[in-house]
Amino acid sequence: MTRSLSGRLLIGIVSLVVLGLLVADVATYTALQSFMLGRVDSQLTNGRPAAVGVLGGPGPERNAAGQFPIGTVVELLRPDGTEIGNPLRYDFPSSTSSALPVRPSSLPSGSEQHPALLTLAGTGGVSQYRAAIWPEDSFQGDYVLLAIPMNDVNATLGQLLQLEVLISLGVVAATAVLALIIIRIGLRPLQRMAGVAQDIAAGDLTRRVEPATEDTEIGRLGIALNGMLSQIEAAFGERTRSEQRLRRFIADASHELRTPLTSVRGYAEMLRRGAQESPEDASVARRRIEEESMRMSLMVDDMLVLARLGQGRPLEQAPVDLQSIARDAVADAHAVAPKRSITLDAPAPVVVTGDDTRLRQAMGNLIRNALVHTPSESPIEVALETHDGLATMSVVDHGPGLKPDDAGRVFEAFYRADPSRSRDSGGAGLGLSIVAAVVDAHGGSVKVTETPGGGATFEVELPISKA
Repeated sequence: MTRSLSGRLLIGIVSLVVLGLLVADVATYTALQSFMLGRVDSQLTNGRPAAVGVLGGPGPERNAAGQFPIGTVVELLRPDGTEIGNPLRYDFPSSTSSALPVRPSSLPSGSEQHPALLTLAGTGGVSQYRAAIWPEDSFQGDYVLLAIPMNDVNATLGQLLQLEVLISLGVVAATAVLALIIIRIGLRPLQRMAGVAQDIAAGDLTRRVEPATEDTEIGRLGIALNGMLSQIEAAFGERTRSEQRLRRFIADASHELRTPLTSVRGYAEMLRRGAQESPEDASVARRRIEEESMRMSLMVDDMLVLARLGQGRPLEQAPVDLQSIARDAVADAHAVAPKRSITLDAPAPVVVTGDDTRLRQAMGNLIRNALVHTPSESPIEVALETHDGLATMSVVDHGPGLKPDDAGRVFEAFYRADPSRSRDSGGAGLGLSIVAAVVDAHGGSVKVTETPGGGATFEVELPISKA
């Protein structure tokens, strides 16, 4: 069995046409056969008086045999089926035909008004007769057989059958050719789609199928396929970017952890070689090992936070007052830098739904970023306001600011605007990436702009809880 769509369609169409022609031919043949047989039966039924007259019955019907077709036979039979006298045949005077119907072995029941009608085999060149048999009182209860040859009927039906076969074969052949042409033209867009699909399977996700219109079913299929391809291309692109970010993250993490691990190993070696000879060096080594261990622990905790947020793990969902978070973050900054001018403008409580701990961490990281990367005499301004259903927390500094290239990457993990900056003072470069991840997990956004007069302004927007 063919597996191609065009082959299956062609077979289906031709099969339907053949079935339809077969039904039509059988119906036509049967209808004509029934009509012609009914006409012969009508002649037989209405020909009783004429048949009786032909056999010599009373009345003027003796001369009425002309209403029968040539070759009609009239016989008088005894009840046991034997013939009485010679059969009478309506034929041309010069005819030498000896055709007769084959009498049935037993005479069927019937009456003068309703003779029995049946089809009999023939002899002498006539294959079939249509006959009527009835008992006739005019002949002391003997039976009359009136038989009309079926040559004309059978010839007409045979010609009809030949015509039906020839016409049906022609129609089937024409239908097959026309259907094949139409199918090939109709499936040509699918063939083009198949060619494009091979290119896509080879890795070219930028290809798109044609046609892609709303006018046809294939066009609508093209639209759906193109939409699916766009999503697949976007998914592959996102996967590629995610893999690149993961590789960069692993490389940066390895680089960041290498330095404290090297320091710890060096101080441990110093302790092993000469700690007994120099208590002061041993104290310094122990302190530095502890500091580096704490720094690695904080770095690992930050990376764990980023990993959990990146996996989309659900955060705690509870009412959180951003005014309280901002006030506490400013108080903590004052404790760390008591001489720094840090102001807060948060006139009213603003409640959002989220994780209190993570939001405090994000706010603390923004203020710590300003403390670390601006001169000690540079003021820091923290503000909280609302507009259009959003809460905006901003941290404004008046330091050196950020270059345009740095502003676009400042929220990436392990990114430093100043690569030469000491890790001891500047951290591992995870603070702002944690801010971005926390804000994104809360359905908000974060951006950095240039402060008028110099510096950087970080703004966090979060949706306000609906009452």
